Amino acid sequence: DISLSVQMGTKAVLCCPHIPPTSVLIITTWKIHLRDKLSCSMSLNRERNQSEKNNCTDGRISWASRPDQNPELQIHPVSISHEGDYRCEMGTLEGNFEHTYHLQVLVPPEVTLSLEKNRTVECKAIAGRPAAQIFWAPEGDCVTGKEYQDNGTVTTRSRCHYPDGNLSTVTCLVSHPTGNRSQSIDLLPG
Repeated sequence: DISLSVQMGTKAVLCCPHIPPTSVLIITTWKIHLRDKLSCSMSLNRERNQSEKNNCTDGRISWASRPDQNPELQIHPVSISHEGDYRCEMGTLEGNFEHTYHLQVLVPPEVTLSLEKNRTVECKAIAGRPAAQIFWAPEGDCVTGKEYQDNGTVTTRSRCHYPDGNLSTVTCLVSHPTGNRSQSIDLLPG
């Protein structure tokens, strides 16, 4: 089994297992199990050169090219609803070969940094998936929390107070699998 992380909005191409060149391929089937949805399958019977879809209604999931030449599955564009398990089963005269992917969809958060009253600063990593982590330089008196959205994303919010009047600039560091980002802000004299 392969865990695969893909950023939302991009194209994902999933490959089937390699089979021995001497094998006679009879049928290729993709079995798809998405969160909160009915399972579906797509298959190609090589003997009849017949392609079938069973319960697969999402037009963004398709064969990457001609399935009789290359049975790769394409998801384009990837959305959060595509998270789940994808299994390619290849039936040959010699037996079955299979490959399973666990697809995780990543959403980069939007980062904001704002100055509030009394030398307090708020950093937000908005609508990320998974939740982003927030760090501060220098560290302050901070409170961090998470808000879970209905669409599967998470907003991480961190508020820090800096009572030291000599400190002039602070930096919010946001750590996320789609990339790390930082923003700095000048504090008003205390």
